[in-house]
Amino acid sequence: MKIYTKTGDTGLTSLIGGTRVPKYDLRIESYGTVDELNSYIGMIRDQNISADQNEFLKEVQDRLFTIGAALASDPEKSKMKIPDLKLSDIEVLERQMDEMNEVLPELKHFVLPGGDQAISFCHIARCVCRRAERITVHLKQDSFVDEKVIIYLNRLSDFLFVLARKLCFDRNLPENKWLPRV
Repeated sequence: MKIYTKTGDTGLTSLIGGTRVPKYDLRIESYGTVDELNSYIGMIRDQNISADQNEFLKEVQDRLFTIGAALASDPEKSKMKIPDLKLSDIEVLERQMDEMNEVLPELKHFVLPGGDQAISFCHIARCVCRRAERITVHLKQDSFVDEKVIIYLNRLSDFLFVLARKLCFDRNLPENKWLPRV
């Protein structure tokens, strides 16, 4: 099978279901940004993190593929069975955050991104996740989007923030506090 099809050479692409849309369509922007997020999470996994963190992030990547498939489908025409995102997927993110927060100091300040490469990648992924959420919320204004997708992206960005703090804590690095000039 060839990887190139030449069907996108005119600036159009196909959704699952066959509908042709411009490559700038919000549905394309939404799943493209989720794909970008997934790549950054892969970069976090390539850093020196625990085996448990690595394995959990692999599960997150799987859920992001599920989300990408849902966003790539024409809700009116696709007959293809795609995996479902479940409420339990959201709940596991919440549990992971709760477990990390049990050992973290209380957050009393804004945190500037940085600390080391893994922490910085968490912050970049968090920002990309927020963008994916914003685009998907915009898409939902005109087209069907499962509400669990938006909730998952919202929780995932929070998770990535807490993971950055946890990596900082585990490495005995001081948090990069924002101290505004006043």
